[in-house]
Amino acid sequence: MVVKVYGPAYASPKRVLVCLIEKEIEFETVPVDIFKGEHKDPEFLKLQPFGVLPLIQDGDYTLSESRAIIRYYAEKYKSQGTDLLGKTIEERGLVEQWLEVEAQNYHGPIFNLVTQILFAPISGFPSDQKLIQESEEKLGKVLNIYEERLSKSKYLAGDFVSLADLSHLPFTHYLVNQMGKDYMIKDRKHVSAWWDDISSRPSWKKVLQLYKYPI
Repeated sequence: MVVKVYGPAYASPKRVLVCLIEKEIEFETVPVDIFKGEHKDPEFLKLQPFGVLPLIQDGDYTLSESRAIIRYYAEKYKSQGTDLLGKTIEERGLVEQWLEVEAQNYHGPIFNLVTQILFAPISGFPSDQKLIQESEEKLGKVLNIYEERLSKSKYLAGDFVSLADLSHLPFTHYLVNQMGKDYMIKDRKHVSAWWDDISSRPSWKKVLQLYKYPI
């Protein structure tokens, strides 16, 4: 069965798409327009009761939460495509560690920046300048830790690209491009080299070519 991915225009589903491409898994996409409230339609809520994206359907199997999805496919198809989990249990531990760092430390402030700078204005809400400033400061502190880590290894979990790296792509793309805050990446030598590397991967370029961001 071909995997169905719901909501390909948005950032978190793109985390899934880049993983599927790296793993050479066939998929099709199902548009969901958040701005029209389609994620709250009764039919969609039957599949995802919280009304959040992404969502995948793989035959009779349904799964949501982007990081759970990419872990699932990286494990299920471990011997196919790019190995995104590492070859040893120690490497796997580091992949999981940095995936958690992305989810618990990186995502919060960068998500705030995206919602306040890009989405609030088009949704008719005023941007919270204090939250923007605080979030940029928090993100800067996280990136300083990344700079130290990436001075010792090419990628976050070691010298191999992994889920931990790819998970950063969708929202950092917003930071560097639509929000014009590329200096947060480029002012850090090792973070900048890492970003240039992962954002140049053919899988990510294909995602950007096929599935445009809504903003």
